Amino acid sequence: MKSVGIVIPAYKEAENILSLIKKIRKNLYCLIIIVDDSPDLETKKIIHKSKIKDLKYYNRGKKDGRGSAVIFGFRKLIKFKKDIDCLIEMDADLSHSPSELKRNLSFFYKNSLDLLIGSRYLNGSKIINWPKSRRILSKLSNTLAKLLLGVPVSDYTNGFRFYSKVAAKTVISKCNKTGGGFIILSEIILILWKKNYKISEIKSIFRNRTRGESSVNLKLIIESLIGLCKLYLIKISS
Repeated sequence: MKSVGIVIPAYKEAENILSLIKKIRKNLYCLIIIVDDSPDLETKKIIHKSKIKDLKYYNRGKKDGRGSAVIFGFRKLIKFKKDIDCLIEMDADLSHSPSELKRNLSFFYKNSLDLLIGSRYLNGSKIINWPKSRRILSKLSNTLAKLLLGVPVSDYTNGFRFYSKVAAKTVISKCNKTGGGFIILSEIILILWKKNYKISEIKSIFRNRTRGESSVNLKLIIESLIGLCKLYLIKISS
């Protein structure tokens, strides 16, 4: 029996979180860990009221970055499930479809992967309801990342991912050197690739959020660009 767990980083996702959990459970039963950096306790109240089993909730009290939230969640998953062999991360805003979980897990295990990325840019992938400005920004970011880092993947910045336990442990110990935000998604790819872990991608449907507010802003974009330059320096110096 395979042992799987899911980490969901959240920030002000009270409108989405319960719907996401229910959709996950329709497709896959596993331990779910919510790492919430919201300053309010609305998400916490909803989670506790739901009394859903095999669900653990943590509020860190401040916005400390998506990447650090995932690493925090990975530590908890490995602690609670000693036999875990696949750790999944996905966003809380319903942009990643739980209906893809079983298919992706099958692909992950069949190909003995260390990292599987749900890509928005493979043939057959779709991006739904994203404004043109976000499409352009995402495409440019991924093109720049591929140019600077040279890892043969199409999507450096999507957070729908599947990790082997050994890869997750490497992420915990080696990553988060460029800031705790979204840039860690690219950092993880570079670090695992340099250590010769087996990485692959699978087509995915990405839906823009319909409820709640996006955490992407100009400050985060600038930080990510600076982080990408740091990653390039890491690449050429090692």
